[in-house]
Amino acid sequence: MPAKYFRLSYQDRIRIEKYLSDGKKPYHISIKLGVNRSSISREISRNKDSQGNYRAIYSQKKTKSRARCRKLGKRRLLLNKTLKDYVNSKLQLTWSPNQIAKTLKLEFKNEVNSKANMQISHEAIYQYIYILPRGELKKTLIQGLRQFRKYRRTQRQKDQDEETRGKIKEMLSIHERPVEVESRIIPGHWESDLIIGKYKRSAIATLVERVTRYTLIVPLPNGKDALSVRKALEEAVKTIPENLRKTLTHDQGKEMSQHQQFTVDTNMVVYFADPASPWQRGTNENTNGLIRQFFPKGTDFKLITNEQILKAQELLNGRPRAALDYQTPNTVYNKYVALDC
Repeated sequence: MPAKYFRLSYQDRIRIEKYLSDGKKPYHISIKLGVNRSSISREISRNKDSQGNYRAIYSQKKTKSRARCRKLGKRRLLLNKTLKDYVNSKLQLTWSPNQIAKTLKLEFKNEVNSKANMQISHEAIYQYIYILPRGELKKTLIQGLRQFRKYRRTQRQKDQDEETRGKIKEMLSIHERPVEVESRIIPGHWESDLIIGKYKRSAIATLVERVTRYTLIVPLPNGKDALSVRKALEEAVKTIPENLRKTLTHDQGKEMSQHQQFTVDTNMVVYFADPASPWQRGTNENTNGLIRQFFPKGTDFKLITNEQILKAQELLNGRPRAALDYQTPNTVYNKYVALDC
């Protein structure tokens, strides 16, 4: 078995160059060097020259340059108080290091070569966070980083859930949705779901607009039964301008069994995704993962105030998104509101 990853030396890179010229594949080179195959593949793909060839001397220079940039990035963040304050303030607003780095490039694009350089990589920001000494600042900044699920339910569990849910009457399939919904060209098409709380005794609802990623987090103080969910969603939807109320896509949870009355009251047609197919509502699924950053699994939503929910919503809609070319959902959504499209 190949050994665990270690840093490649210049001599290793010379051997890689020779083996490649002899027609060897990354798998065979990994065995020869005693290195994981993925490390060899990554080394080759990252360090090719402009002609697409791997050269040891070029790779060594490129690797040293990257290391130097990382070191300078960390040092710049520690020495440049303006940059450090900017990064800290955005981290405390739950911006990701990548969002901060991209926004800095946009806001300070004319200061790349100035003494007050406000450019830094997302990797340098991560390294800055983790080299901080223990304390409240480090704890606060780490809490601002994205949270990921530790476990996934098995397919068997999903099938069991599907069997016990039953069927919703008169539901329209996602496959009957207008073509414009999938294209994400015309705004006004929303996805919704519930985020379930501790012991499945409480919940909140989420609404996400597909084009702008604008999100509404809806409290469910009266429970997650069909009547309570319909009334809460109707109240939230009526805050949306009519031109941005077209369709809603939900999963086949029984909480939406009153979808016909919802459509009558809001003029939004409800479509239902296929069972056990969360990717069909990918925008909402991803957003729920972001919301879990504010309300982790095990949260009792009966103890969460409306002010806390509104604060999480404001932070989420105020963060730049890669899918929006690093504009915020607030900015893009308000443009469409103004257009009255």
